[in-house]
Amino acid sequence: MTPPDLLRAMFDRAVAVADPMQSLAAALPPKPAGRVVVIGAGKASARMAEAVEAAWGPCEGLVITRYGYARPCRGIEIVEAAHPVPDMAGVRATRRMLDLLATLDEGDFVLALISGGGSALLCAPADGITLDEKQALTQALLSSGAPIGTINGIRKEISAVKGGRLAAAAYPARMLALLISDVPGDDPGDIASGPTVGHDGSAARALAALDKWRVTPPASIKAFLDAGGDPVRPDDPRLSRVENVIYAAPAQSLAAAAELARAHGYNVDILGDAIEGEAREVAADHAAMARIATGPRVILSGGELTVTRRGDGVGGPNAEYALALALALEAAPGIHAIACDTDGVDGAAEVAGAVIGPDTLPRAKEAGVDPAQALATNDAHTFFYKINRQVVPGPTLTNVNDFRAILIEG
Repeated sequence: MTPPDLLRAMFDRAVAVADPMQSLAAALPPKPAGRVVVIGAGKASARMAEAVEAAWGPCEGLVITRYGYARPCRGIEIVEAAHPVPDMAGVRATRRMLDLLATLDEGDFVLALISGGGSALLCAPADGITLDEKQALTQALLSSGAPIGTINGIRKEISAVKGGRLAAAAYPARMLALLISDVPGDDPGDIASGPTVGHDGSAARALAALDKWRVTPPASIKAFLDAGGDPVRPDDPRLSRVENVIYAAPAQSLAAAAELARAHGYNVDILGDAIEGEAREVAADHAAMARIATGPRVILSGGELTVTRRGDGVGGPNAEYALALALALEAAPGIHAIACDTDGVDGAAEVAGAVIGPDTLPRAKEAGVDPAQALATNDAHTFFYKINRQVVPGPTLTNVNDFRAILIEG
């Protein structure tokens, strides 16, 4: 394979091993007797529901996924809603899900299917907070550069469903939550803002985080947080019948990509699956690493990078990382890279990310595109579109976070 072909094959392998149709059945118990209700939210949740019905047959339930990510199910209802900023379709579906859980009793069983993206898709603002206000706060947080854990911690405080509240609503039924991790560190409480996991944060901590990242919340949200909120703590008795299981995670996908690289004669360094930070700064560090590495070698990493909005361009953390990496490498010979989100969506664009190589900056010059200006205005997606180096797989139906690979030829 050429280096770009191998990089794309590694990304495809990372996605494939996290596909619920390939991985969920091993984590699924025999179907319990009695009433079984399947619920879920996230970019992978419809595919997860499809995998459940492949094993259990038609089931009662309701799952919320991103627009364009629905899958055919025989019993489970699939509802599409907006991501990364929630919309009314998500609010209505979440309220219906809570109404469904209210009909359960002690002898019933709930299977919760949770994946990344659920923070936006599973949306029920706390009392006194409107959807418009939550949308405004979400937009501001996503543009602030705050890490995803911080954003999700704030989301938990102002939600009627996150931070363990979904599981509490199902009590006294028994619940098994199967989760696909898309967060650094694989903390179940951070995946989709932990709807089935108790919350040990506080309203005061959320207010401090908003202040740190210079985000001014709407007045109703500020008033709700000032009043202290109403958290569901990890030791809440309503969570005593809940089991949370992460069955797919970024580390497994990086390991599968590493196996493919080794099969093609490359040494592999895995920097970790939980790297966080500003995309352009992490790219500069990785470029320095790649310049001194001895090939043939592949450097892999995962995690979730952030972008602080400085301009009005179209971009996402993976494309911005790739653009900053290309600039830092300065067309160094023999070094190629790919940076993609495994869910197929980088930021809010229907693009997973981009590939770069020694030809990236020369191609930009020929196309009359200024890479430094694109980086300054957060316009990485436009840049890679103009030089034909975007990666556009379409909906991947899974989500194990960012995938980055730097290939150094021998």
